[in-house]
Amino acid sequence: MKKYVILVAGGSGSRMKSEIPKQFLSFGGKAVLSHTIDRFYHFDKEIKIIVVLPESSLSYWNDLVIANPPPCPITIAKGGNTRSDSSRSGLSLVPKDVLVAIHDAVRPMLSTALIKRCFDVAEKHGNACPGIIPVDSLRKKENDLSIAVNRSEYFQVQTPQCFQSSLIKAAFEKTVDNGFTDETSLFEKAGHKIHLVEGDRWNIKITFPEDLLVAEALSSKIY
Repeated sequence: MKKYVILVAGGSGSRMKSEIPKQFLSFGGKAVLSHTIDRFYHFDKEIKIIVVLPESSLSYWNDLVIANPPPCPITIAKGGNTRSDSSRSGLSLVPKDVLVAIHDAVRPMLSTALIKRCFDVAEKHGNACPGIIPVDSLRKKENDLSIAVNRSEYFQVQTPQCFQSSLIKAAFEKTVDNGFTDETSLFEKAGHKIHLVEGDRWNIKITFPEDLLVAEALSSKIY
């Protein structure tokens, strides 16, 4: 099946303490978003890449294209007020008979092996969600108490979350946006079973200033 990826790039730089949106901050001589695009292009040079951006970020994108042209044509979709709105906008540009990954644009360290795992499982089972078991102990807050929980029963959810496009498009048409922060939550709400796949601890989400330092250190190790 043909493959598409939607890179949701609606984040701000507030927690990065930067006026520049975090997807346009640089490490290793390139913007975070450029690294992410390169990862998917390296995986499959025929993949169709859609970047979802708010209007306020278009000038940054235009500057990026001039300074560091992407390796393939990129389609730009307009971002929405919520994560679901932005994903919906990207999905409107995706056909119904393909595989589609929806990925945080600020996760630039994903490996080819991770992308392949997610697409392979989605082609077989309809969807795939990467996750990792927490290494820290966990406690659950209940009213004024905190209760220890078994961390082996929990997963930290990552992206790319992959789907057969006809299924995820139908789920978006069926399900009201209730503040979902990832696509598998909405997909599950629409009545589907989620298929977990092994994630990658290097697949970090650039959120705080120190994350750029980690990404810089890892940039020569991810393939």
